[in-house]
Amino acid sequence: MSFLVLLTAAAAAAAAAAAWGWFEAGWLRRRVLEVELSGIPAALDGVRIAHLSDLHLGVPSRGQRAVREAVEWVARREPDLVFVTGDLVSRRAGLPRLLEHLAELPASFVVLGNHDFAASRDPFSQKIDEEDLDAIPGVTLLSDEAAEVELRGKRVQVVGVDPRTYATRDAAPESLVRSEADLRILLCHFPGIAKRLPHDAFHLVLAGHLHAGQIVLPLPGKKVRLAHLRARDVHGLYRYGDTVLHVSPGLGTTFVPFRFFARPEITELVVRSA
Repeated sequence: MSFLVLLTAAAAAAAAAAAWGWFEAGWLRRRVLEVELSGIPAALDGVRIAHLSDLHLGVPSRGQRAVREAVEWVARREPDLVFVTGDLVSRRAGLPRLLEHLAELPASFVVLGNHDFAASRDPFSQKIDEEDLDAIPGVTLLSDEAAEVELRGKRVQVVGVDPRTYATRDAAPESLVRSEADLRILLCHFPGIAKRLPHDAFHLVLAGHLHAGQIVLPLPGKKVRLAHLRARDVHGLYRYGDTVLHVSPGLGTTFVPFRFFARPEITELVVRSA
């Protein structure tokens, strides 16, 4: 086989891979997961929680399509609680669309991620101001803060971690816990927070950041996640003592507008009382 034929075949394969990665970046998965939580009252059995993460708006990507479809799905289903766990934009150009999407969602609790503060390896990342989100009715931004809501006659406490204090290891969300709350939920962009917590501080921890690897090579017996080679809790449900961690695969993309074997996902968690 001549060198020219090999080069042509390689170019065709690369083009096909790029086309697939571009397509998959907008191929939204809508997943409903039941999550069994220890120590919550039976009255909260069946509570539905929508978890969105890593929108990364403001860059050319079919991830914007995934975000739009995810928001529409959540709005139709009208869950009991809506949480967004950071990396809302990659460029400030995405801010108007972000505000539109947040306004379309039911009342939501939001934390920021490292990209929202331009703390990433992306040299073109742009910081947003927390004040940009304050004017949206129904959106509660939590930065090392706690909030409480009443649901089915029970108290739900939501605590949010600021990504800057997480990075410096100064975050102490357990210090905000109200033990009398019937359901305690922690929002943090980074899944690693679960390893730093007392195992009975929160019933549920929601995180993102890892994009399920974003670019994944499925090899025999394992998967190589190029975006986060050493990450362990990459997507789905994990248990730390009495605490359950859910890591969202996220909706957008970073660095390259592709996903391979790591589809964007909007997840609805259905709480079950253990």
